Amino acid sequence: MDLTRYTDQLQQQLRTAAAAGSDEAREIASRLTAPLDSAARLVLLEALSDAAGEISAELAPGSVDVRLRGGSPEFVIDVPAGPATASAPEPAPPVAPLPDADGGATTRTTLRLPDHLKAQVETAAAREGVSVNTWLVRAVAGALEQSTGRPAAQARATHRGTSRATGWVR
Repeated sequence: MDLTRYTDQLQQQLRTAAAAGSDEAREIASRLTAPLDSAARLVLLEALSDAAGEISAELAPGSVDVRLRGGSPEFVIDVPAGPATASAPEPAPPVAPLPDADGGATTRTTLRLPDHLKAQVETAAAREGVSVNTWLVRAVAGALEQSTGRPAAQARATHRGTSRATGWVR
């Protein structure tokens, strides 16, 4: 998905709004359009990621992830195999469920990986047929289980307060 169309439209709207003002307003708008591009892309990526999370919640057990390739976001849709594909020659290996199966909130975290390690993570995720995010969440959950001796969901429940509520209100 190319975000350029959206950032260009935002810049054009800023120039149009500034055109109604003074020469100084037009000059300020002109100076703001370049740095605005990066900020707008970041906000759009966050909106796409949030939308993918909401869609995933509705598609469960399927999911939608947003991947960044060459600076452009793309959606990856994971739809579990149904009865029609049950006759596949080789079933996929069992995959541990995501540790957030209780419907808890998620938090965005920035992770910086060396290029060689990132490539290995991408290869492993592709081999398992999941997104890099899903693969990393499972890897972290597995590491926590090894270090604590109990599933990540149990470890999380130990630290959870009693006043927390999640869900939908209509």
